[in-house]
Amino acid sequence: MAHRFEIRKNKAGEFVAYFCHNSESIFWTEGYSSKASAKNAIESILKNGPGAEVVDKSDA
Repeated sequence: MAHRFEIRKNKAGEFVAYFCHNSESIFWTEGYSSKASAKNAIESILKNGPGAEVVDKSDA
């Protein structure tokens, strides 16, 4: 599968969840002090993302 989540550490030593397509990072979360928090962020995205509203502000 080309889409995946990755948990990485940033330069500050925080855990960050990345959503990737092939080798490109599409979006990422803020940094968390624990890996469990990064995993919780992924679970929240998976749970709440499919029903998320799309807002077009390109004409604003």
